[in-house]
Amino acid sequence: MMRRVSDSYLRVMKAKAAVAAAVSVGAAAVLLTGCGKAVVADPVDPGGAPARPTASQPAAPAKTDGTCPVVEPTEPQPTPTLIDGTPANTPEGERLAQAIGGQGYGAFADVYSTQIVDHPVGRVALCVTDLARGRLLLAAAHAADPEADPARADLYLSTYSHRTLLAAGDKLIGQKLGFPIYSVSGSHGAAVEVTSTKEGAASAEFKAKLEKATGGIPVAVTEGEQPVLLEGPLTAP
Repeated sequence: MMRRVSDSYLRVMKAKAAVAAAVSVGAAAVLLTGCGKAVVADPVDPGGAPARPTASQPAAPAKTDGTCPVVEPTEPQPTPTLIDGTPANTPEGERLAQAIGGQGYGAFADVYSTQIVDHPVGRVALCVTDLARGRLLLAAAHAADPEADPARADLYLSTYSHRTLLAAGDKLIGQKLGFPIYSVSGSHGAAVEVTSTKEGAASAEFKAKLEKATGGIPVAVTEGEQPVLLEGPLTAP
């Protein structure tokens, strides 16, 4: 998701991200759902036989071979459910996402990238940099909240963790590279996403300078609007 930022944005988000990135709720929120169902395989135990969940061991998440899905917030999406007439995520999807966020921004920050709630409806697309660690993350989420059902998760691979992209985005704050930086994000797990002016978005030189500043992590630059902030834009020409 794209966020408009002040100089302290990324650092504040490290403390608040478990809540901020888990769920999109409310009439004005973008509700993510429906696109691109995962290819599901039966969970397998270390001996190669299909594993069967027991009362004390919840069903394993579905496994996929795909990369992290991308759902554009500007594209219209079906509403997963209504609560008192208000569009909202499904309760089961939201609960699992909250439990995942608690672990993803904690003990599993090294592999957690992002998640999409109700993708498809009632399920959570969890993007991680390592599928084995991703399954451990889901087990930890279930241990922390037994009502969060890990069998509702589909695992996908991302190139970078959320923590890695945050650190790369931190390196861009305060840089004077010829064009202003209006916002920084990395929610798709593949690149640092930057908004700038129309000219900045079209500049290959600006993009190259940004990627040099991140230490080689890819940067995607798109045109955006300058946020109204007391501190002004992050950089100046």
